[in-house]
Amino acid sequence: MAKRLELKKLFYRSLSCIVISGTNLLASASAVSASDSSLVEDLKRVESDTLQELIVNGRQPLATTQTLSGRDLKSLSTSSVADALKYFAGVQIKDFGGLGGMKTVNVRSMGAQHVGVFIDGVKINNAQNGTVDLGKFSLSSMESVNLYNGNKLSRCQSPSEYASGAAVYFTTRRPVKDSVSVQFKGSSFTTSSGKINLQTSRKGWQAFIDAEALYTKGDYPFRYKSEFEDTVGRRSNNDIRYYRAEGAVFHRGFSSHVYYYYSSRGCPGGIIRRVSDKYTNVAHEWDSDFFIQSAYRKSYGQHSVAFILKYSNEYLRYNTDYPQNQNTPRVDNHYHQNDLYGSASYTYSPLNWLDVSAGYDYRCSWLAADLKYFNTVRRQDQKAVIAVNLSWRNFRLSSSLLYQDLHDFTSMSTPAADPLRRLTPAVTFGFDNQHFIFHAWYKRIFRAPTLNDLYYTQSGNRNLKPEYTTQYDLGGGYNIAVNNWDFSVQADMYLNKVENRIVCLPMKGSYTWSMMNYGYTLCRGLNSNVNVRYHPGDWSFSLLSSFTLQHDVDRTDKESDMYNKPICYSPTFSCGISAIAMWKRLSLTVSDMYVGSRMFAYADPNDILKPYNNVDLKMSYTVWPFKTIETVLTFEVNDLFDVQYELIPRYPMPGRSFSLALTVGF
Repeated sequence: MAKRLELKKLFYRSLSCIVISGTNLLASASAVSASDSSLVEDLKRVESDTLQELIVNGRQPLATTQTLSGRDLKSLSTSSVADALKYFAGVQIKDFGGLGGMKTVNVRSMGAQHVGVFIDGVKINNAQNGTVDLGKFSLSSMESVNLYNGNKLSRCQSPSEYASGAAVYFTTRRPVKDSVSVQFKGSSFTTSSGKINLQTSRKGWQAFIDAEALYTKGDYPFRYKSEFEDTVGRRSNNDIRYYRAEGAVFHRGFSSHVYYYYSSRGCPGGIIRRVSDKYTNVAHEWDSDFFIQSAYRKSYGQHSVAFILKYSNEYLRYNTDYPQNQNTPRVDNHYHQNDLYGSASYTYSPLNWLDVSAGYDYRCSWLAADLKYFNTVRRQDQKAVIAVNLSWRNFRLSSSLLYQDLHDFTSMSTPAADPLRRLTPAVTFGFDNQHFIFHAWYKRIFRAPTLNDLYYTQSGNRNLKPEYTTQYDLGGGYNIAVNNWDFSVQADMYLNKVENRIVCLPMKGSYTWSMMNYGYTLCRGLNSNVNVRYHPGDWSFSLLSSFTLQHDVDRTDKESDMYNKPICYSPTFSCGISAIAMWKRLSLTVSDMYVGSRMFAYADPNDILKPYNNVDLKMSYTVWPFKTIETVLTFEVNDLFDVQYELIPRYPMPGRSFSLALTVGF
């Protein structure tokens, strides 16, 4: 009887994960004994809105999907969400300067601006530059990380979810019990951090508060070696101090999230020998980000609705002054960005094989800066979508049509850019059974020029056209669970065409750069994931792997020397393998990330970033000194073999580092 009660607790805990992350219900249900009829009776009492969501997401996802959740996510050597994404196939992380640098994600070589980032289904927006700094978000409150190529394809999706070439979804963890945990962590390069998490679950309500503070000097050693130089130095101006606090409340279909982040960080810059004969950079950046969002989702028989409301405020100050070099001007710029967003979506299911959805988004963004000739810019962004999903036996078909209307207003003497109105389609076809899935999809999407692209006083161009991306994908997967073995494999062939790429080029001399539309690129690739899990008795073994093989080339001008050359920063081959072993309270993870050579400039064919292997090690041990107190000791080694590598030329990444963390939970 006690064993059965424990099974119930475990099942209900995993139930919320299934609803949120959309994992395979059949695989989860196979772990429950068919003879336990009381579980079935308990499930009948689950509210209809929760069960509706469970049924929709219980089938294997039709879109191209990669997921990290639960123990796998917790076992990896990760500190920010960017660290988790690097384990996915087809993903390139750009890290501008290591510990204190900005981190952006690029999927299938489409560019960071084509990747939408969502927290609990609500998009993180940045109208100023169109990118999201993933280094600002922690994994400590996350239940799962999902990457979707194409459309996610679930009920009541907002139009913003259809408007990205690829989408990253972070799902926050809903508490299942009352608890308090505190963590202290010390790492190499004078790095120290502390976290506190409080969570509660009472009478259908769940809530948590998560806060974190970190300081690092970031003065890691490096060796920079090229054909003309070989030097050893220590990274400077790489310090960062940040504070993060967030909280969330959940009640059935309602969720609300509040987030605040403040940082003061040095901008280390590239390794360039300056007049002072030192590799130094004195630029500094201050960030202050705040948002509050609420969402409500409910199903009433054949009808489902979703409402979202969000307000965000961002402040950025960038200051630089080179006292050793009088030719470099002093910069002290302040940017203020406000964003108001609302969304309403509706799905009607007249038949059990048909869903018809419609949605409308309204977003208004204001950007103010103290630059010369730059006052305030306001962007009004409206989106509407109509989608139809058909599901007959093992076949599924989904199609959508997205309408976008962008209109800018400025207080400057020069006029704003012309309004932008476009229709873009997407179609997905799939077949699945209990173990196998096949899918093929087509999607055409565009990304509008950002406010920096259009109005930045040094380089803006109000005549920019939108950057179009056309995607084709053909793939499939197979998964099976036998006895103590779980095996899954997924592979996708894809073709991406990008037209009117928005780039910054020195058209008026080397000191005056201009934004312009330039080029046409073609990317052909293959992504695959192979995961194996074996859990005999008290042991658990997992092998997670991802592979990417792609050929991303410039097809702009046949007469140009650059024709058919690889796109900068796009490796031909990359892969990641993580081996996880668990025994009772002990966990050991070894991860190996390999990235092949990448071109970083067209000027010289020898401008190549060398391939690298990065091996991380993580070990944790859990003890219970008292009945209600859990203590976890975690030891990590990042870059175990001290490989010197770069993601951006002349921005050396940290070498081998150690960290030790103590987490106490009540």
